[in-house]
Amino acid sequence: MDQGMETIAQKAPRQRDAEQTRRNILDAAIAEFSAKGLSGARVDEIAARTQTTKRMIYYYFGSKEGLYAAALEEMYEGIRSTEKDLLLDQLPPEEAMARLVETTFDYHAEHPDFVRMVSVENIHGAQHIARSGTLKQRNDAVIGLMRRLLDRGVAAGVFRSGVDPLDLHVLINGFSFHRVANRHTLGVIFGQDLADPARRRAQRRMLTEAVLAFLRS
Repeated sequence: MDQGMETIAQKAPRQRDAEQTRRNILDAAIAEFSAKGLSGARVDEIAARTQTTKRMIYYYFGSKEGLYAAALEEMYEGIRSTEKDLLLDQLPPEEAMARLVETTFDYHAEHPDFVRMVSVENIHGAQHIARSGTLKQRNDAVIGLMRRLLDRGVAAGVFRSGVDPLDLHVLINGFSFHRVANRHTLGVIFGQDLADPARRRAQRRMLTEAVLAFLRS
C-alpha cells in the first residue's frame, strides 16, 4: 500500500511537469506560427523559446504540422470556452446577446494571435481544421448557442424571427475580426489607430447596438 502511494506521489510531479512542458511549447508555437505562418515558422525557434529540443516537440506533437494543428485547436478552444463560461442561457435574451457581442469583440481585440492564426489557416484552405477530430464539433457549439438565444428572444417577443444563427455569427465576428486583422493597413490609410482605447470603446458599443437593433422585432 505504501509503495503504491509512493508511486502515485512520484508520478504526480512528473505529470505536472509534462503538462507544463506541453503548455509552454503550445504558447511558443502560437507566437511563432501567428507571426510567421506555417511555412515560415521554425521548430528550432519554438524549441529555443521553451528551452527544450525538437525531439521533445516531436514526441508531444508528432510533426511541425501536428504542432500547428494543436496550436490552432488551442486558439479556437480559447474563444469557445470563453463563450461557454458566460452562462448566457441564464440571462434574458437581449442582455445575453449584448454580453455575447461584447465578449466576442473583446476576445478578438485581446487575442491578435488568434486573428493571425485564423488568417494563416484560411491561406491553407482550412485543411488542418478539416482534418481535426474536435474543431468542427467545438465550433458547432457556438451556432447552437446562438440558435437557442435567438429562439428565446423570438419566444419572448424581443427578437424577430427568421435570423440565421450562422449569418449572425459572421456579422458579429466579421467586424470584430476585421478591425484587428486590418488594423495596420487601416491605420496607414486613414491615419487612425483602431487600438486607441476611446475608439475601441466606441466601436464595441456601435457593434452591440447595431446587432440589437437588427434583431429587435
